[in-house]
Amino acid sequence: MKNYELAVGIVTGILILFVALIQLEVSLFMIWLIFLAGPFLVLWMVYSVLTADVVVKETFEEQWYQDRPDMQRMEED
Repeated sequence: MKNYELAVGIVTGILILFVALIQLEVSLFMIWLIFLAGPFLVLWMVYSVLTADVVVKETFEEQWYQDRPDMQRMEED
């Protein structure tokens, strides 16, 4: 597994745990701990994704809206 996928998975899991803890009213200490750690976790996730060693083969101009034929760029004559 790549590093950025691990970061996204961990942060997503902690978010789901956070919401579950709030709904179940389990531990106010854990809720506050996750709440205060949340911004740092998001920053770690964003840093991991932005610094990932991923090679993009197409440019935005080449791809545009690939899944919507009605949104394709018109060819200039």
